[in-house]
Amino acid sequence: MTKPKRPKDPNQLASLIVGIASGNIEEHNPNAGKNPKAIIAGKLGGKIGGKARADKLTPEQRHDIATVAAKARWKKS
Repeated sequence: MTKPKRPKDPNQLASLIVGIASGNIEEHNPNAGKNPKAIIAGKLGGKIGGKARADKLTPEQRHDIATVAAKARWKKS
């Protein structure tokens, strides 16, 4: 199930908000049908993973990764 787009027109957006608040329209829940314990474990692993990866890298590897990232940010399109 994909998340429905919010309307750009302010009147339609207001109508959608009132519909959600009154219960006439059901709001999209991104966690519907997922195991709550798996969601918590995934968030925890994501927080730990970046730090653990950074600890394993040598200073040269971190420099190379940062250089590639900087080039990507400043690349002219």
